[in-house]
Amino acid sequence: MSLTDRDQGAASVPATPPAGGRRTGPTVADVVRAVTTGPLPVRITGYDGSAVGPSDAGITLAIRSERGLSYLLTAPGDLGMARAYVSGDLALQGVHPGDPYEALRVLKDELRLRPPALSEGLALVRGLGWERLMPPPAPPQEAQPRWKRVMNGLRHSRVRDSTAISHHYDVSNAFYEKVLGPSMTYTCAVFRSPDDTLEQAQAAKYDLVAGKLALKKGMRLLDVGCGWGGMVRHAAREYGVKALGVTLSKAQAQWAQAAIEREGLTGLAEVRHMDYRDAPAEQFDAISSIGLTEHIGVRNYPAYFGALRSRLRQGGRLLNHCITRADNRAPYRSGAFIDRYVFPDGELAGPGRLISEVHDAGFEVHHEENLRQHYALTLAAWCRNLVEHWDFCVSEVGAGTARVWGLYMAGSRMAFERNGIQLHQVLATHNGPNGVSGYPLRPDWLP
Repeated sequence: MSLTDRDQGAASVPATPPAGGRRTGPTVADVVRAVTTGPLPVRITGYDGSAVGPSDAGITLAIRSERGLSYLLTAPGDLGMARAYVSGDLALQGVHPGDPYEALRVLKDELRLRPPALSEGLALVRGLGWERLMPPPAPPQEAQPRWKRVMNGLRHSRVRDSTAISHHYDVSNAFYEKVLGPSMTYTCAVFRSPDDTLEQAQAAKYDLVAGKLALKKGMRLLDVGCGWGGMVRHAAREYGVKALGVTLSKAQAQWAQAAIEREGLTGLAEVRHMDYRDAPAEQFDAISSIGLTEHIGVRNYPAYFGALRSRLRQGGRLLNHCITRADNRAPYRSGAFIDRYVFPDGELAGPGRLISEVHDAGFEVHHEENLRQHYALTLAAWCRNLVEHWDFCVSEVGAGTARVWGLYMAGSRMAFERNGIQLHQVLATHNGPNGVSGYPLRPDWLP
């Protein structure tokens, strides 16, 4: 039995044709042959008992129901695959659902698809039945399509942003504790060596941010999009900084405030459930934004960076840490799987666009660093945590949601490894009169 066969919530479907005789129409194997070319790198089995591909393949894709086939036929590409997989109608055998990286790699590198000829496609559909082209209801983990989200407000309005953030982050704090580890940090870590533990790398990331911001005892830090308060707590504990974090996730804010009290940081650290646009209009000595820019929308960059500049004292530093496209010509919007299952309304710009917007908002950029390879290592570590705690995570959020996370993190790891996406830290200052920035001749966080 495969690992995915043991998942709670997997579809219960027959592996052989239903009673009443064998189907005379095309089999699942026939459909696969019609849309692929060359040797298959995996074995594919169908609910009808048919199979295609090498019997000794290390990885098997099991299409376990007619609904699963309909998902694949009605939404070709990553969305249909995701629907079938999340619902349990498509099982991956040979990999753990908490880390299907190897299956994704093989499919991306070695599976060759082809569009069938029109006559061939029509014959298949007639044989299967036109009902196979009626899209089944999407799994409950799927967010509404973009056009329906207008009911929650215009893209990146306050209400709609809050709904999108809740979809991703208000899953289960207990689930995140197992996947993210003790630091509860859901952003790219910084590895001095691939052998570093995840906790060492996350602490190194926070120290890097603190060094770039030149944090010192008595300073005031604003951390926008603060998550579970990792940077806020680190800055208060390790640097004596008075730190305020804001997040749109109520679950994150509650967890962070409890952690602040537990660690004896009350009075130095605070996390509020608040939109960054409503952060106190005070003059902070430093501002960090770690993983928020992806959620605000590219068209809102001017207002976003303008809001941060208005809250940063002259001579203060801003550190913006976010995922970007690998170039400035790529589309901003994410693919269907990410948009519907992971980050609704998420947008990524290229690093050049990001830096230009920071400059145009009145900052001066002094340093930029790409941590792409570090994020691949971070995601691999999160997948290991999910595998290790799989049974608990499934009991906490359900098998479908757990599968979403394994698929998303393994796929993101591959994208970072292959330079499909990147992670950039941009350090800038809010200059005073006559260009006075307070920034040293050489970076003061480097040895």
